[in-house]
Amino acid sequence: MNKQELTQLLNTLTLDDKIAMIHGATLFQTGAVAEKNIPAFTFDDGPMGPRKEYRKDMWIPVGGNDDATSYLPSNSALAATFNRERALESGTILGREARGRGKDMILAPGINIHRSPLGGRNFEYMSEDPYLTAEIAVPFVEGVQQNDVSACVKHYALNNQETDRTGYNADVSERALWEIYLPAFRATVKKAHTMGMMGSYNRFHEEYLCHSQEMIDGILRQEWGFDGIYVSDWNAIKDTVKAGNCEIDVDMSVTDDFDNYKMAQPLKEAVLNGQVKEAELDKKVMHILHVMNELHMLDGKRQKGSYNDPTHPGKLLQTAEESMILLKNEKKLLPLNPDKLKKVLVIGDNADRTHAAGGGSAEIKALYEITPLMGIKMFLGGNCEVVYEPGYYACVTGNAWNDITAQNCVLPVNDSIFGPRQDRLVKKEEIAALNKTYEERAIAACKDADAVIYVGGLNHDFDVEDRDRSDYHLPYGQDALIKKLLAVRPDMIVTMIAGSPFSMTEWIDQTDTLLLSYYAGMETGRAFANLLFGEVSPSGKLPTTYPKELSDSPAHSIGQFGTSTNVSYAEDVYVGYRYFDTYQVKPQFAFGHGLSYAAFTYSDLQVTAHPQDTTDSLQSLDTLPVLYTVKLAVSNDSDITAKESVQLYIAAKDSKVKRPFKELRGFDKKEIAAHAKADYTFALTAEAFSYYEEEKHCYIAPAGTYEILLGSASDDIRLSQTVTLSADIMISRS
Repeated sequence: MNKQELTQLLNTLTLDDKIAMIHGATLFQTGAVAEKNIPAFTFDDGPMGPRKEYRKDMWIPVGGNDDATSYLPSNSALAATFNRERALESGTILGREARGRGKDMILAPGINIHRSPLGGRNFEYMSEDPYLTAEIAVPFVEGVQQNDVSACVKHYALNNQETDRTGYNADVSERALWEIYLPAFRATVKKAHTMGMMGSYNRFHEEYLCHSQEMIDGILRQEWGFDGIYVSDWNAIKDTVKAGNCEIDVDMSVTDDFDNYKMAQPLKEAVLNGQVKEAELDKKVMHILHVMNELHMLDGKRQKGSYNDPTHPGKLLQTAEESMILLKNEKKLLPLNPDKLKKVLVIGDNADRTHAAGGGSAEIKALYEITPLMGIKMFLGGNCEVVYEPGYYACVTGNAWNDITAQNCVLPVNDSIFGPRQDRLVKKEEIAALNKTYEERAIAACKDADAVIYVGGLNHDFDVEDRDRSDYHLPYGQDALIKKLLAVRPDMIVTMIAGSPFSMTEWIDQTDTLLLSYYAGMETGRAFANLLFGEVSPSGKLPTTYPKELSDSPAHSIGQFGTSTNVSYAEDVYVGYRYFDTYQVKPQFAFGHGLSYAAFTYSDLQVTAHPQDTTDSLQSLDTLPVLYTVKLAVSNDSDITAKESVQLYIAAKDSKVKRPFKELRGFDKKEIAAHAKADYTFALTAEAFSYYEEEKHCYIAPAGTYEILLGSASDDIRLSQTVTLSADIMISRS
């Protein structure tokens, strides 16, 4: 249908029809207008796969076995690949599975900036860097929407903590807003043409983001031209009249009194008494009809999708492999040679724990999930004995939404020492006894193993919606245990699974080897084994800086985090590596860091200048000409094929305005055969040299000297060249 036909359809709708279309009629679905052949619109979580089915009016699973789906790597894992192709592929799989499950909009991706290591939903988001986030989010959204399913980019905007998430006000400067927190959202609208956007719970400029005329009508709709569906987070609309008078389209909530939602009968009454004009409802309905039309919901020509397609696991395995990050390998203990191993000891709760069913709304019912322990056993087969010891007792709450206390723990399922699970409270004294026994058994087992592999970290009792972590250190006494194990086996391979950074200071200097994984999906265990035993060379890079201690994080040392009501973003644009580089604070591991089993040499840097536009007119951000073309070669000096992500940073050398020491402005990942060479090319526009000017409300690339830096990590720059902009270039923010 064309726009005129959609308008004609809109004009046939009654007020009741319109009200039915703009609020939840079930927990995940709006009302239909059957007599006009307008179907209900169905939403579904989440970023790691379509969620299991719930009853229409109760948060109780329907049950059955037909709603299990592929478990995708988390958004942070996806960002760690530094690979746009993997992002496109993952988005395509998610969209195909969502369509196969009959969904219209999948509530993904999450792209809020990692501001603090303690953020409970960091695992659902991508990075501390807006450029990396945008470059991964855009192909992900494009992939989703290839399947006649709408993506839903979330949470717009400034949703950077879970503490008091439904009430806090983000106190952030205009410059930081436009340099750090909005660019990825803009990119998904202007480049990926996302058809969905979700409002966040929190406030900005003292206004809730689900009825902020500044952020919705002004920036999102007018400046960026977003014409898709803006949906509330569930129970995020607080004021009927305000929501009615701004361009939020759908009111979803967590209760079953659907007619009482803010944009249900209360909004109808507001229209009838003149507080909201019916024309405002028309805008909302038109957005919905537009998206329905784009998804072929009105013409019957829609793709059917497919979930649990047999081609999906192999693709997700490759993403999982590329997401895992080798942080240390000082004595080259990795890769392990499986032919020399007769007995392998695996220690740690995360070795045998599945993660798909946790994390809050990101949880899914996975078709399967291969744990690291299973992956190791599958790889080594029957000629090697694999012994497992938990090492520490991980409190099992059974419900990640509950508070973590010793009093609500239950005994583990089918524990090899203490028998089957007992649904009773466990006292602190019992936990201490369990830990002592586990520790003693693990230490004893170390002595005759050919290799010892530790798999620890966090889980979804800590990386979880609605709660930020309270402690930067590892839970369950892992720091002390790791030190004791390393004292017995200095060659222990330490691996971690976590959705957020954590402190390593107590043991990092004792270990020679460290492999990190975000929640990497259904093929996690197979990917672990392939990397540990050298079938694949690690190629993941940190999408977020790992501070040594929490006090090193700018959100805590300069700004505020985890406070209620008003949260000061006083660190301004100095988020993540921008702070660590500028203020010379040495992190534990730098942004972009990630080792390989191969060795790479960077060479042959060539920077070609193109004519610069010296006019004073405001230029469009979307049509900027190329100013410099950057080329270099990377040689693989090893006997194995491996992948390398080259990162390009820009440093303003003589800026009159205080700016971060350097900023990521390009990256590219290529597979390079053994003893071969690959060429990398980057095109830089004025955007790469710009910052946001608050007085003029636009971006500006000032005349001056800049250094183009190319390297394997933010702290591993291999090549550089200085260039000069001859005149200021003004760039529109819209």
